[in-house]
Amino acid sequence: MPPSTAPAPALGDARIITAAEFAFHPVAGADSGARTTIATPVSPAAGATHVTLHVVRIAAGESYTPESSAAEENTVVVFSGTGTAAVGDSVHPVERGSAAYAPTGHALTLTADGDGRGMTAYVWRTPLAGAPVGSEPVLHSSLWDETTQLRGFGGTGQIDAAERRATMNFVFWPGNGSSRLCLHCGIQQPGETFNVHLHPDSDEAFIAFEGVGQMYLRDRWIDVSAGDVLYASPGVLHGARNPHTGPTARRFVTCGGPSPFDPALYSAAGYSSQVR
Repeated sequence: MPPSTAPAPALGDARIITAAEFAFHPVAGADSGARTTIATPVSPAAGATHVTLHVVRIAAGESYTPESSAAEENTVVVFSGTGTAAVGDSVHPVERGSAAYAPTGHALTLTADGDGRGMTAYVWRTPLAGAPVGSEPVLHSSLWDETTQLRGFGGTGQIDAAERRATMNFVFWPGNGSSRLCLHCGIQQPGETFNVHLHPDSDEAFIAFEGVGQMYLRDRWIDVSAGDVLYASPGVLHGARNPHTGPTARRFVTCGGPSPFDPALYSAAGYSSQVR
């Protein structure tokens, strides 16, 4: 991982890292005149088991490629700005809410448009470590892709389930070719909950993408806002909810996923977890 000017905050088995806590520094190996910066709220150096999560502020007209990108899996969500996402030779324009998946063997390169705004992206990374390879993986998508969804999820039983249940979009998952990483998008409308659950063998790293809401971590609900990050190690309870109701309430959107993917989520939706 690139060196930082400050030590990574220890994650323990679970932590919420607010956007205000991100420690940005220049991308390692960049030209001396480059203005792109990176923060790494989740990583093995901070105590994560399987996954690294970067927040990259790509300056206008500049590009970013994770080091060793082609030797691992990457997923990315654009948080703000516009530009392009290249996965190997496949290049697509991106904007807020766009997503890309780079399987092993295909480097990810993000380039911000040269209009002065730049682009901020969240990038998940994990080594493949012998996972099966998708035959024709989907490389470009959006958080708003409703093709495959999980509705009515009741959690894993440790905490009583809420009745008003949020919907989750499966953006990148085994059914469209993802080998180890996944990307899910939870849409918590006012008063809805994505019920509390755990993953026995997976790290969870997800972000608050839009709005304000709450994330459950270990034993309590915690207020969060757009940009904040949740990390939970295997076996730690977590979830998301939008406690706000009334005429001014807005949806609360989260995105990310367990690494490696958890077959139980796809089983709950009635889908196979076989990598296609």
